[in-house]
Amino acid sequence: MATEKHEWSGWRTAAERALYGTGGFFRRPEGPAGHFRTSVHASPLFARAVAELLGRVDEALGRPAELALVDLGAGRGELLTRVLALAPGLPHELDRRLRPYAVERAARPPGLAERIAWLDAPPQGCTGLLFANEWLDNVPVDIAETDADGVPRRVEVDLAAGDGTERLGDPVDGEDAAWLARWWPLAGAEPGLRAEIGHPREAAWARAVRSLRAGLAVAVDYGHERTARPLFGTLTGFREGREVRPVPDGSCDLTAHVAMDACAAAAGPGAGLLTQREALRALGLDARRPPLALASTDPAAYVRALGAAGEAAELTDPGGLGAFSWLHHPVELPHDVLRP
Repeated sequence: MATEKHEWSGWRTAAERALYGTGGFFRRPEGPAGHFRTSVHASPLFARAVAELLGRVDEALGRPAELALVDLGAGRGELLTRVLALAPGLPHELDRRLRPYAVERAARPPGLAERIAWLDAPPQGCTGLLFANEWLDNVPVDIAETDADGVPRRVEVDLAAGDGTERLGDPVDGEDAAWLARWWPLAGAEPGLRAEIGHPREAAWARAVRSLRAGLAVAVDYGHERTARPLFGTLTGFREGREVRPVPDGSCDLTAHVAMDACAAAAGPGAGLLTQREALRALGLDARRPPLALASTDPAAYVRALGAAGEAAELTDPGGLGAFSWLHHPVELPHDVLRP
């Protein structure tokens, strides 16, 4: 009788391999856009808002000779491509001074504009805007679950099974236990409650903020704060536009919401949190329908304005994309550029 094989691993290690290893999800040729839709893909208005923010950062920094735009977790360069298309219309010759960087662990995609530098880590010592859209949720983390005695234990996944089968491993200890105690207390809780242990994301975000000499770092993501942590965690998978069971085999995205308050604290003082709805409105995005009179005087303009209003409404919907968190961290920036 054959012995059943198992290969147990914590979720952090398993997700790192499944997402970024050889043949991993983010290295697949179709890219993330082949499986899920972010704000970048939802509407070009998102890139317009980023371009507006870039202009405000430039102004606040006194229009430096060189201004960086660092897209962290760049996918296949979609956001940078759209912002660069808008750059000739930005004031003060910003297009000439702009230095775009795409940071992604996949290979450089064919056809990307030559002026975009393609890196696997943020450039150091830049002045400008670092923008990370749905990046932190893909920084792999371990998962804890309370056992029958209320003890938080590490959740392990069977890599050999190939179906996401899990078990409870050893009690959480060390740095992981200290993080849980501070940010997502589980000890003594009822059985079956879960937490995603977020200190790897805090470290990643702190490094990203420190890569700037001056400017603004922004992370946009699914998020929560200590007063409203999800009881059973948020780990899930996405494949071809559908939510699926998380299986660490490289066939699907593996994502979990971000403890945004913990990330904010990790990068030092000065961080702020807004909803995407608040941030995009502050950047001038208007979801109001155009006046009906325009339909009579300029029907084509009315249709365009109506379409833009619909796209803006999707980006700012408080029940959808508008509920995303915008963690913004200024570095040597003289004033808040995310005010209306």
